[in-house]
Amino acid sequence: MPPTLVRFDLARGGRKSFAHRIALALVWLTIALSSIVYTEPAPVDALTIGLMLLLPVVGLVDAKPMLWAGFAVVFTMTACGELSAALARETGIAVSHMNVSLYLVGAWFLFAAFIAKRPKEHTRLILNAYLLAGIIAALCGIAGYLSLFPGAFDHFTRYGRASGPFKDPNVFGPFLIAPLLLSLHLWLVRPLRRGILPLISAAILAVGILFSFSRGAWAATAIGLLIFCYVYTITVKTNRERLKLAALVLLGALTLAMILAAALKSSAISDLLEQRASLTQSYDVGPDGRFGGQRKAVGLILENPLGIGSAIFTRFYHHEEVHNIYLSMFLNAGWVGGLLYLMTCLGTLVLGFRHAFKRTETSPYFLIAFAALAGNICEGVLIDSDHWRHFYLLLALVWGMMAADQYELAARPARMLRDLRPILLRSVLLIPPSRRQASILAIRRKIGVQKLRTHVLGKIPGWRPERGRIIAPA
Repeated sequence: MPPTLVRFDLARGGRKSFAHRIALALVWLTIALSSIVYTEPAPVDALTIGLMLLLPVVGLVDAKPMLWAGFAVVFTMTACGELSAALARETGIAVSHMNVSLYLVGAWFLFAAFIAKRPKEHTRLILNAYLLAGIIAALCGIAGYLSLFPGAFDHFTRYGRASGPFKDPNVFGPFLIAPLLLSLHLWLVRPLRRGILPLISAAILAVGILFSFSRGAWAATAIGLLIFCYVYTITVKTNRERLKLAALVLLGALTLAMILAAALKSSAISDLLEQRASLTQSYDVGPDGRFGGQRKAVGLILENPLGIGSAIFTRFYHHEEVHNIYLSMFLNAGWVGGLLYLMTCLGTLVLGFRHAFKRTETSPYFLIAFAALAGNICEGVLIDSDHWRHFYLLLALVWGMMAADQYELAARPARMLRDLRPILLRSVLLIPPSRRQASILAIRRKIGVQKLRTHVLGKIPGWRPERGRIIAPA
């Protein structure tokens, strides 16, 4: 059995009704089935639409103002896509594509409001289900790639690469990043004797990502791990925790080296690894390659301020997708929609990175979701990810926790950690003035400014230091 994050406390805040219990169980089931996407629509879509009706009725959502602001931006982006679709050369397919985007935006808002209602408990629930979904998907992908039972290779591989229950290995790999980070987190916070299962699950997930042979997934995993390790190193309280992380990194590197050494003994695997590890493939170059298609996309973007409509590029201009979500959004939703999507991703990275250094009750879970989301956002440079369900789920986790935590921090300002980031990085991420003011006060205390002020002003007749002003003599 996969390791669970923490027992979900149904009794907190009073005994929940039967309807609440059913709703929470359905949320868990929805996320647990989110990796089974053989068909469109998938089972997760039917369950999500049901939750859109159920969760608001039973009172398990809390739409904070921050979420409404984010929803307004993303909805406007989708509306620009609908307008572009209405003007497209084939209206039907373009409108259908944007309707799916509209559904995913609604799912993002639903899960973000669900998280904001009870951030700690609801995040645990979703991450538990996500971990189970990731382990099942990784096991299917490994079984398919190694052909461990009859029919496994046909059902769980695509193009000779592991895809698990997904239709594309390029989606399968990035889906596993968040469960991988969650497994590593569990090992770090648990005693050593209880860390075996998290390590096993992390190994399974890592092998699944490796066998996807997706360059984008490998890069996204590396980015997620770097962010997770960097923030974790700064935010933990003791050197013992940092030492445990260092041991984990060393163990992971050695394990990966052993896996690669074993895999390279197979000529088929070694050839595929060598091919996929190359920065450019044969289908990337040339006028009909990936880069040639991206140059065509840039030209079309400059000529069409309103866009050309979703899914039109592959039908009339190039034989495959743009393989860059940011260029695709400019094509699908015009200049306004493309800029809004770019602003949403960059804004999430900046706000999320700042929030990751704040002490809240959801800090460990936020770091997991944000690191995985950052990897997926960066991978958008290499692939079209606008219809990835797990992308919107991670976005909902990050925004839901930020929206809930901003009220907690307003009521009880969080004690900021000592800032160890490089000076350039601090200026880029717009460190709040409160932290700079705290540094100024610390310097003033160090040089004794207050003592000097009191000593000098104390010689003035009628000065009262405790009141900070002169009292006129009677």
